[in-house]
Amino acid sequence: MPSTPSPNARSLDHLRRLGYTAQLVEHRDRFGKTHDLLGFIDVLALRDTETLAVQATSVDNVSHRVLKIAEAPEYAAAKAAGWRIVVHGWRPWDYEGRLDALREVEL
Repeated sequence: MPSTPSPNARSLDHLRRLGYTAQLVEHRDRFGKTHDLLGFIDVLALRDTETLAVQATSVDNVSHRVLKIAEAPEYAAAKAAGWRIVVHGWRPWDYEGRLDALREVEL
């Protein structure tokens, strides 16, 4: 099988296909450490009046990411602002070799 795009790349592509304007908002510092926006957002997406914050990961890490987000002090502020927050859990490939193997969990 060909190499698999990163979870972030897959989420960006998925959201854009759904009509969102989506942007990667995590960054790496000069030491190579990754920092998410507000500590838990990899991708920020906009569509009409909706703001969607996405944490993208492998399907095996979804539960851990949900707990991480729920415990983040910034989570309440994002929800109070009306943001939708989801975790995208991606399988490397589905059983038929397709890249659309997504598990989405909304917080």
